[in-house]
Formats: sequence, C-alpha cells, structure tokens
Amino acid sequence: MSKSHSYRTKIIWTGNDGVGTHDYRSYRRDYLVRTETKPDLLGSADPVFRGDTHRYNPEEFLVPALSSCHMLAYLHLCAVHGVIVEEYRDEAEGEMVESADGAGRFTWAVLHPVVTISGGDPNVARELHDTAHRMCFIARSVNFPVRHEATITTALPAHPD
Repeated sequence: MSKSHSYRTKIIWTGNDGVGTHDYRSYRRDYLVRTETKPDLLGSADPVFRGDTHRYNPEEFLVPALSSCHMLAYLHLCAVHGVIVEEYRDEAEGEMVESADGAGRFTWAVLHPVVTISGGDPNVARELHDTAHRMCFIARSVNFPVRHEATITTALPAHPD
C-alpha cells in the first residue's frame, strides 16, 4: 500500500524595485521561501543570472536536497542494521549545463559522504550507501545521474555498552 505525503511552500518575490519586470535589468531576482513553521529562506538567482551572491539559488537548494535525503535514508539504515554512526559529513556537488537558448539542466551530481562509525561492520556501512541511494526520494525523482563516493572511517565507541 502506498502513502501520499504533501509538502507546501510559499515563494514570495521581493525583487520589485518599483517598475516590476519592465526590462531584464529593472528587477532583482530576490524571493523568500516560506513555510508555516520554519524561518524564511532567502533566495535569488545564481549570480551569473543577475542573482544575489548572498542568497541561496535554486541550484544550491537542489544539491543539498539530494545530499540530505541520502544522509537521512543512510542513518535510518545504519540504525536498523547495527551500524553506529558518530559523524556524517558530505561535500556534495552537481553540474548544470546551460544550452544556447538559455535553458539549462543538471547533468550529474556526486555525493561525497565521510562517515565515522564506532560500531558495526565497516563493509555493511559502505554497502548501506547503495541501499540509501535506492531509497532516497529526491534522487529517485530527478532525471540525471546521482552517484555517491563514500568514505567510512572507524572510531572508538562514544557510548560504551
């Protein structure tokens, strides 16, 4: 039986400087991402498209969405399979290619999780990345390849049994 989950956000354009979109240079690309219970996120276009370098752009939202989705699936799997994760970091990256007509698309993303475990089999910890990849809702929804290149290190248990 499948379940349906809904997500709602509001996007509020804040870049009207008095003349709207009169021409390409007459407006800022700034906007707010708003939900009912969380702080606003400040968004804009990528600076190459006249956006604000101090605000997140849609491309920067996509890459961490892939990374965090993978991480959350992975942590769940580790908990279920007896792998004790003490630290998880990722320096994810993705590439968007712009075509001559101005359209663009992501062509790939690579996750680089560095995971420190204090219990469980390091080989199982490594293999669970493949399962997490197959389970990640975001990676399953995009039309470009998402790879992961994980590093597993071991540490002494932080919490003795």
